[in-house]
Amino acid sequence: MRGKRLAKNTVTSLLAQITTIICGFILPRLILQTFGSEINGLVNSVNQFLHIIAFMELGVGAVVQSSLYKPLADKDNETTSKIMASASKFFRWLGRILLVYVIVLMAIYPYIANQNFTHLYSALLIAAISISYFSQYYFGLANQMLLIADQRGYINYIAQIITLIANTILCVLVINLGASIQLVKLVTSLVYLLRPLFLQYYVNKHYQIDRKISYEGEPIKQKWNGIAQHVSSVVLDGTDNIVLTVLSTLSAVSIYSVYHLVVYGVKNLFTSMANGGIQSLLGELYAKKEEKKLLSAFSWTEWSLHTGASFLFACTGVLIVPFVSVYTKGITDAEYIQPLFAILIVSANCAHCLRLPYHIMIKAAGRYKETQNSYIIATVMNIIISVITVKMWGLIGVAIGTLTAMLYQTIWMAVYNSKHILRWPISKFLKQMLIDLVSIAGCYVACIPIQLHSITYKSWIFMAVECSLLCSAVFLIINIIFYRDKLVRFSGVIRERIVKR
Repeated sequence: MRGKRLAKNTVTSLLAQITTIICGFILPRLILQTFGSEINGLVNSVNQFLHIIAFMELGVGAVVQSSLYKPLADKDNETTSKIMASASKFFRWLGRILLVYVIVLMAIYPYIANQNFTHLYSALLIAAISISYFSQYYFGLANQMLLIADQRGYINYIAQIITLIANTILCVLVINLGASIQLVKLVTSLVYLLRPLFLQYYVNKHYQIDRKISYEGEPIKQKWNGIAQHVSSVVLDGTDNIVLTVLSTLSAVSIYSVYHLVVYGVKNLFTSMANGGIQSLLGELYAKKEEKKLLSAFSWTEWSLHTGASFLFACTGVLIVPFVSVYTKGITDAEYIQPLFAILIVSANCAHCLRLPYHIMIKAAGRYKETQNSYIIATVMNIIISVITVKMWGLIGVAIGTLTAMLYQTIWMAVYNSKHILRWPISKFLKQMLIDLVSIAGCYVACIPIQLHSITYKSWIFMAVECSLLCSAVFLIINIIFYRDKLVRFSGVIRERIVKR
């Protein structure tokens, strides 16, 4: 049963990520083509301002999920009901704050954003988009955490896939019928409202949850653990968009959103595949103090995640500008071809993924309090550098801020792991980083002769295949030289799985 649920969760989670990426490319392109860069920038800016409400969630969702494991395993409906009641109470409180925040945002947004639309135009767009955010916090998150904790995340992922596809189809239809951007976003919000309502129905039908149960004390233990990590994640993801909205132009926000669409999709796809069961395995070995096995597992984790991230983002770095030129073909109201910005934003997201082995190990060891200062410093660093440089260099300035913060966190986490958790020699981290840089540089040099012969998706696909093959050859040669043992182990694992199948 566990194996089947794990397989269902893994497959549907990956399908949900792929569906999100595909649908995420279709609608922004249609909005760009129909409404122009400034309105596309306005939509992305409003989304980012509303996403700030996630700041208020303070990582409680992850703690709720952790708190539900034991009572669900013990079939302790009373404790499960208390945790769900407490979580629902918190998210309802958050929903009310969101409502107030939306009203305030509708009043002040035109004064803080560098935009050329009427007050009513912006206010109606904010109201239309906010419905989906409100439904998520008021109805959906507690039920979502329950399903994931009970290894039934596939129910949520399937609902997510269906609503994404339905939303894309309906939005394409209403845009082609000549609807306003406000109506398009209202359709999106109403479709997304169906998912939390379905989850509420499913949980009520399949679980014995007493949502009105009374309790004394706080049933969710360590409710405020991980605040710094959560806040840092929200701020780091949202800083660039907000800084550009306030200090630059909505056209700059639109350009940023197109590049972010690509790198964010690659990053999310990689992290969803990378996290898997690695954290729980490292956590178990750390708790049992099986040092030799832990070091072996971490060594494998560091190499595989570094190599995977470097390969993916090397390909992304080569292919992103050609892709944007195809994606924005015919859109002339903003300059979307930004090679230096592309390199910086790809590098920043690559750095985010390179820190994963150390970030996972910190969480596996439960070192939240001890590491929170690094998250705070990275957040402040990103904001200050972005604000200072955006006026001088625009998009490039905010990308420099994000890249600097990510590099700081990666290095800090590696050093912390070396000194306080694993006693992992820092020389191994430095060697791995040097190999990553050499591999990525080799890919760029190898791919110089590859050209986009025409501004079409077909031509870009051929370019992507050539690039992937060349980058694979570069990584294979370099890893044969420096990490032959790990490459042999990797090929052995692949052969074993093929034989089993």
